[in-house]
Amino acid sequence: MQLEKLETHNKTDGLLIIRKKSKPKPSVVYKTYWRFATERQNIFFKKLNGELFPWSKDSILNQYKFTNVYRAADRVSQYLIKNVIYKGDQSPNEIFFRTLLFKIFNRISTWEFLEDELGELSFKNYSFKKYHKLLMELMGNKIPIYSAAYIMASGRSAFGFEKKHQNHLKLIEKMINEQVPQQLQLCGSMESAYKLLLKYPTIGEFLAYQYVTDINYGPLTDFNEGEFVKAGPGAKDGIAKCFVDFGEYSFEDIIKMMADNQESEFDKLGLDFNTLWGRNLQLIDCQNIFCEVDKYSRVAHPDVLGYSNRNRIKQRFCIQPKESIEFYFPPKWNINHLIKRK
Repeated sequence: MQLEKLETHNKTDGLLIIRKKSKPKPSVVYKTYWRFATERQNIFFKKLNGELFPWSKDSILNQYKFTNVYRAADRVSQYLIKNVIYKGDQSPNEIFFRTLLFKIFNRISTWEFLEDELGELSFKNYSFKKYHKLLMELMGNKIPIYSAAYIMASGRSAFGFEKKHQNHLKLIEKMINEQVPQQLQLCGSMESAYKLLLKYPTIGEFLAYQYVTDINYGPLTDFNEGEFVKAGPGAKDGIAKCFVDFGEYSFEDIIKMMADNQESEFDKLGLDFNTLWGRNLQLIDCQNIFCEVDKYSRVAHPDVLGYSNRNRIKQRFCIQPKESIEFYFPPKWNINHLIKRK
């Protein structure tokens, strides 16, 4: 966000007084944010081009697991875009049903199990009883059905079922029966769509923002990703490490500032950042980078504490068996024809 966009206006005796918000003061971790983004994106392209490990001289990046700089390039988001959103019936109810069903569990193995057992997953053929039975079968075999990426509220107080997945299935039913897909199409902004989702049980601020971003990957909506952002807990930790003083900026103001100033900040540090085939970092990406820089700094800057005071990175990087991802992004981004492997 440019500074002039952050002006506040007060009238005193008929005069317009313009006061600019005081700017945040960077910490030592601020430069790490940009360097991390550059090197992690370099790793993305090296892997894409088939280069052998190690892909970096950075020992932290070689030892620990970090998500991609661009959220849509991560494995789960890629699966959602290619195999869930753009595969199957493209009517509003069906796109919404598939998207929310996948994202609530956020686990590829859960989706594929349901698909193997039921065939094409659709609201038209949906049965609460069948889905519940199959998910119970997984749980009975001690197979997790939810990803650990998000903390999901149980929804028991809203829907009354003992098992969390039962309440979440009822949530999807409720939203479609109340015509949420059609309401989303009428929303004039990403923020208004976010507020619509936020009204529903089990969906808090962080999840509402994540879900509206996922929905916006598809053809149901076409919001500008640069118009709205919501900082999650991990991002707030990262922001607290990157700045010693926020000035008068909110968490969201800071994320917008990073997105708006990305090109000049990379230039100042002499960094050659490889964009996603010409697509600059969006607000959701800048938000996610703060999460990853929070983790990275636990090792790189152990004396700089965020809100959580976590001091280690849980997940170590392990080279997986050769898994080639044929990257596919929302067609409206107009970058799929540029994707090439060297």
